[in-house]
Amino acid sequence: MKMIDIIYKKRNGEILTKEEINYFIHGYNEERVPDYQMSALLMAIYYKGMNKTETVNLTNAIIDSGDIIDLSLINGLKVDKHSTGGVGDKTTIALGALVAANNVPVAKLSGRGLGHTGGTIDKLEAIPGFSADLSIEKFADQVNKINISLGGQTKDLAPADKKLYALRDVTATIDNISLIASSVMSKKLASGADRIVLDVKTGSGAFMKDIDEAFALGKAMVDIGNGVGKDTVAIITDMEQPLGNTIGNGIEVWEAIQLLKGKAPEDLLELCRYLGSYMLLLAEKVSTLEEGMKEIQEVIDNGKALEVFKTFIKCQGGEIHYIDKPELLYKTKYVYEYTAIKDGYIHQLDAELIGKCALTLGAGRLEKSTEIDHKVGLELQKKIGNYVKKGDIIVKIYYNEKRKLDEALKLFEKSLVLSDEFKAARKIIHGVVTKEGEKRLS
Repeated sequence: MKMIDIIYKKRNGEILTKEEINYFIHGYNEERVPDYQMSALLMAIYYKGMNKTETVNLTNAIIDSGDIIDLSLINGLKVDKHSTGGVGDKTTIALGALVAANNVPVAKLSGRGLGHTGGTIDKLEAIPGFSADLSIEKFADQVNKINISLGGQTKDLAPADKKLYALRDVTATIDNISLIASSVMSKKLASGADRIVLDVKTGSGAFMKDIDEAFALGKAMVDIGNGVGKDTVAIITDMEQPLGNTIGNGIEVWEAIQLLKGKAPEDLLELCRYLGSYMLLLAEKVSTLEEGMKEIQEVIDNGKALEVFKTFIKCQGGEIHYIDKPELLYKTKYVYEYTAIKDGYIHQLDAELIGKCALTLGAGRLEKSTEIDHKVGLELQKKIGNYVKKGDIIVKIYYNEKRKLDEALKLFEKSLVLSDEFKAARKIIHGVVTKEGEKRLS
């Protein structure tokens, strides 16, 4: 088998066999296939695409390039949830406790943030002492004892994906549905979950800006999951403006805790109830979505989810008095109140620009080695559809370095549009993709 023949075949729009896909993935991962040939093949895939079978085979080849996590030590059906990334997306922090409080095992392997979207581990590390550095044995034992554990992804999980992504990033071949879907699903499937719920974001702060493209990505990932025998559902959700009212690390943990106390913004609560209900449904804990939503709300109302969260944080070394006084998580040297310069309705709060605003303050990293400031962030006082008068506070900015404020303010001002005419915010849930097909709700 020769690499040039595989490139030629895909360039002409032909279907690659499982053996051919295995050849170039393992060859590239083991440095037998050079960058220039893999670049040529990626561009051919970008233009000619891959069918459902090819995409499943590509995902399996990437999975086989490294370790596969064995979660058989954990009792019951393990349901994982994955988000394609957004701004202010703290759902995993609250959702884990909500599902675990319903006696469903939550065995979550998470990554760190890079760029304007935050990572769950980075956020939880805002709680002093919290660590996601767990052995598989300790990870599994904790899930069996308290129904929840959160660990970090190992470097040996789907290593071919890391190499491919780096090459795609410099060859303008990132935004291809098959390549994105195989990248996401290879890591999820290698993580050992029995069932998978995907939160596919769409809008200015998401990778998929267009709703139709988000549904197409959701379908591709659902096809992959079900193609390898893992029941998979994709929920298409909105990221036109930040989720909830906070953007940062510690301040997002604060808002997740507020949700567990029954004090969450409506969009965040709706999303957590919806995703949580599907997780309970796939775990066969409930028989209908409506029943799942009722169960999720009940563990908020009776305080059980908050107690599970406290136990989880304590088990992983976190100082739990920060849960009782979570405002300490975003206590910075300075707070700036940005006010409206005129009366009007908020028409736009561009999520991507606001994410970059938080990044500028120090809440994120442009490189893996960047040190994060866990306390800085933003707290929105108004969102799309709200009416403001001149002088009303739109956002509070929490920061520690004065030199960073001016650039952050420029980004926030660029994200904001005020108008005399009312504009309603988009619905948080756009639809669902299952193996039976898609259902659009907006």
